[in-house]
Amino acid sequence: MAAGGVPVRAARKNAPPREDVLVAAMATIAERGLDGLTMAGLGRQVGMSSGHLLYYFRSKDELLLQTLEWSEAELGARRRSLLSRRESAGERLRAYVDLYVPDGARDPHWTLWLEVWNRSQNAGPAERDRQAAIEGAWHRDLVALLAEGISRGEFRAVDPDRFAARLRALLDGFSIQVAVGLPGIGREDILEHVREFLTQTLAAQAFPAAGRLPDGG
Repeated sequence: MAAGGVPVRAARKNAPPREDVLVAAMATIAERGLDGLTMAGLGRQVGMSSGHLLYYFRSKDELLLQTLEWSEAELGARRRSLLSRRESAGERLRAYVDLYVPDGARDPHWTLWLEVWNRSQNAGPAERDRQAAIEGAWHRDLVALLAEGISRGEFRAVDPDRFAARLRALLDGFSIQVAVGLPGIGREDILEHVREFLTQTLAAQAFPAAGRLPDGG
């Protein structure tokens, strides 16, 4: 039996596709922030009771984590497309950074990311492994790009894994400041700081200037 005494078969028949729920959750976060995302409100949007949502997702924590995984899958596809372009390693690294950094305060993906990580203090091993998988995908792609740039002579000879860990820590620290709306630093400031850092520590020549990704990137 499903929550509230509804037969499992009926609950599955009446439920919208899982992705529709995740899309609606992400849209709500973008429009009203996390405070505006409730199980009851989301259920009304997709035509389900909050009990049915809890049956499928078990808890709001699980709903948030699945929404983050769905959002990361879309970002991962964009990231792989960017990194497969026939451009210099430096240009593709700029594109990676541009994709990584939030668009501005209350960026919905970063808002969700911060909330999931805040809740992870009480998460179980399986949930932590899923969060680690998200981080691991970004890290592996960056390590591979750095190794390619080093092999081509575009980047200085550094340990790709250690440099990737430091660069992502820098990106995370700056990005959190923008995502929570701290005054005095914006997206363009971050991109310029990172460009200077990469030129000083990694690039064999001046690093490509920061800029917005082209549409469809």
